[in-house]
Formats: sequence, structure tokens, C-alpha cells
Amino acid sequence: MIIKYKEQTLHLHPLRGIYWEEQDLLFLADLHLGKATHFRKAGISVPSDVTGDNFANLNVIIEDYNPSRVLFLGDLFHSDLNSTWDLFSVFISSYPDISFELVEGNHDIIDVKLFEQINIPIYTKPLVIGPFIFSHYPLEGIAEALYNFHGHIHPGIQLIGHGRQRIKLPCFHFGTCNCVLPAFGKFTGLANIQAKSADSVYVIAEGEVIEAKV
Repeated sequence: MIIKYKEQTLHLHPLRGIYWEEQDLLFLADLHLGKATHFRKAGISVPSDVTGDNFANLNVIIEDYNPSRVLFLGDLFHSDLNSTWDLFSVFISSYPDISFELVEGNHDIIDVKLFEQINIPIYTKPLVIGPFIFSHYPLEGIAEALYNFHGHIHPGIQLIGHGRQRIKLPCFHFGTCNCVLPAFGKFTGLANIQAKSADSVYVIAEGEVIEAKV
């Protein structure tokens, strides 16, 4: 789905990222790479295809837009260093013409020097580009001219159908001052959002992005 916001063109992708056309920038939140490996090391059973699916989806969304920049809005990795880092390093090296960048999240505890070795800058403060300000957490008290894109919440919305059927779906939640992106990574869960009548909510269902009435 393509929408106009702040006179900018935004592509909402069903794989849970946003491509900003004017800046040739793809941004994603909450990949939580390495989470499956981290849990398995702790003796907790996790489906073995989670890691592979995350990289496959990342490859698809990058190939769909071929952006010059990819910006991760925090929680790129779930925890400390594990074998998924090697897979990520190889993945990044396969796109030498793309600048990969990270806005630091609460789970990003891997040594900064390792990111430097694969040429990924880390922003410890929110990043302003044009009319948008990018962060991991939702921001408060920002200038009215800026609109905040962030992650951290893993938003989902519950829809009620015929016969009181209920389903919770990941979504992009555009509020008055900020938009929270769905978590890109699998095995991340969903948190219920409370949308207001003035908000715009775009749910992801069966490989499509659809505007939901709230």
C-alpha cells in the first residue's frame, strides 16, 4: 500500500517495513535476530525455521525496493552475541551498495566495535531526516514540525468479525504525532493497541496491507 504523509510517499510493505520513496530509504523495527538461537541455548524449544525466515523476508523486502539506505529502528538483535551474527554479517556483505544503519534499541547490547567492522553506524539518539524523526521508543515533546516513526511496541489490533470471531493482526499505527511499526521479526508477539478515531491503522493480512476502520 502506498500512502502520502507529510507530503512524502510511503510504501507500507506486508513484510512489515516502510519504504520512503523520496529518500530511497527502507526502515524496519524490531527484527530481534538471534532470538531463536538465544532461546534454544537456554533449552527452550523454538521452531528451527525462524532465523531463516527472518533473513528470507529481509532479502525479499530489500530486493523489492533496492534502497540506498536501510535503517533499523532498534532491537536489531535480541540479546548478546551468538551464531546468528555470522549469518547477519554475510547477509550485509551481499549488499555492498546499501548503507545499513541502526538506531539503538534496548536489546542492542552487542559490542559497537562489531558493528563498526561491518560498517554499520549506530545512532544513540533519535535521527532526524526531513520531516521525520526516527527512534526506537515513542518520543514525547518533539517539535510540531516533526513526526516520529518508532518500534518497540510490536503493535497488533484485534478485529471482530461475524459470529464474534476475533483475530489479532500486526499493524502500522499512525497516530497524531507518531507511527509505530510492526515488529519485523518472527517470534516477537503482538501487543494490543488502543487506536483513537483520528488515527489510521493499516493491518497486515494474507500478504496484503489493508486500512482498518477504528
